[in-house]
Amino acid sequence: MSQSVVTSPASDAASPRRIAALALPALVVLAAEPLYVLVDTAVVGHLGRVPLAALAVGGTVMTLTAWLGTVVAYGTTGRSARRFGSGDRAAAVAEGVQASWLALAVGVLVALAMQIGGGALARTLVGGAGDVAGAAAQWLRIAALGAPGLLLAAAGNGWLRGIQDTRRPLLFVLAPNLLSALLCPLLVYPAGLGLAGSAVANAAAQTLSGGLFAAALVRERVSLRPRPRLIRHQLVLSRDLLIRGVAFQASFLSATAVAARFGAAAVGAHQIALQLWFFTALVLDALAIAAQALIGAALGAGDAAGARALARRIALLGGACGVAFALLIAAGAGVVPSWFSSDPQVREQALVAWPWFVALQPIGGVVFALDGVLIGAGDVRYLRNLTIVAALGGFLPAIWLAYGLDLGLGGIWAGLTLFVALRLVALLLRVRSSGWAVVGAVR
Repeated sequence: MSQSVVTSPASDAASPRRIAALALPALVVLAAEPLYVLVDTAVVGHLGRVPLAALAVGGTVMTLTAWLGTVVAYGTTGRSARRFGSGDRAAAVAEGVQASWLALAVGVLVALAMQIGGGALARTLVGGAGDVAGAAAQWLRIAALGAPGLLLAAAGNGWLRGIQDTRRPLLFVLAPNLLSALLCPLLVYPAGLGLAGSAVANAAAQTLSGGLFAAALVRERVSLRPRPRLIRHQLVLSRDLLIRGVAFQASFLSATAVAARFGAAAVGAHQIALQLWFFTALVLDALAIAAQALIGAALGAGDAAGARALARRIALLGGACGVAFALLIAAGAGVVPSWFSSDPQVREQALVAWPWFVALQPIGGVVFALDGVLIGAGDVRYLRNLTIVAALGGFLPAIWLAYGLDLGLGGIWAGLTLFVALRLVALLLRVRSSGWAVVGAVR
């Protein structure tokens, strides 16, 4: 069975080539789903306004399900990597088995919930009954059948990254997504299924992907028996990551709500800048995933000094990537906003946020890298508390103050910059300490 593994000490693992070998495949996996969503949107968009609106509503719900999968994956990577670094590959894979049971249970619950309550949820999101709500409910009920596979794939990504196998996740995610991208237009148009064809293609891709990851577990020849104690430990880790994620979601939703109060042009410009920020974060997140795997393995091997050296190297790489993004974004200030809107007022408002957007890149590059370091170390409680404090003490007061003082979009993005800067300071202080670098197969 071919796989990519690391047998060198942490000092060797800190080489840019090794970090890139983990980060680049992770980036492709991260980008596969958003790119497929773009294809799906383009196909459904030609059916008309109602199907497109229904896809937007249903897609939002499935995006939240995918976010749950990310939580499971991140929690699994660090634990699996520690076991792998300690030399116990079977125990590393066993973490994947338990994460997969957890993912499967949550996925089945999501699928059942959508069969029972998909209609009510769609009506709530749309604001009442009607064509859009009915179409969204139909799409949701079918697409949700892929939720078990979606979450199984997330757990699979987690344990395979932990054992530093970079090849199989790439194949197991890309192949089903490519198949679905071909299947979607065929089901929607020649087969005459319309919007339902999009949902079938989604569910088929996710089920196939989950099945491939499950088959990889079976091939490892480890016990597939559920172990409630291990699952409880993973639930605690996932809980902290989930709370942290909710703090992020609340902050960004509040920022959008405040931007909307400044008018349509302001909220349109905010959406452009925010989605571009999410895109750059996606790229930088690939570096964080490499950090999770390498840091976990170093600490599992008992190499605290190597883990600290690796953390410094990854933070520098994150900062360098952030600077590169900042230069590109600054150079595109006069061009990029026009790609997304022909409205001169929207473009004018985008330029208000742009300097803050540029300044955020180097700071964010270091922050995302260090997030990965601490997740890999299992120091998730610190990250949870930091995010809550930075959101409640920095971001949320700043953006609502911007509304109260009529500071416009510039005030909102100044608040976002404060949020990221507070996290940077706290993360640097944490990494300088020795509290995070706890060695051993488990934390």
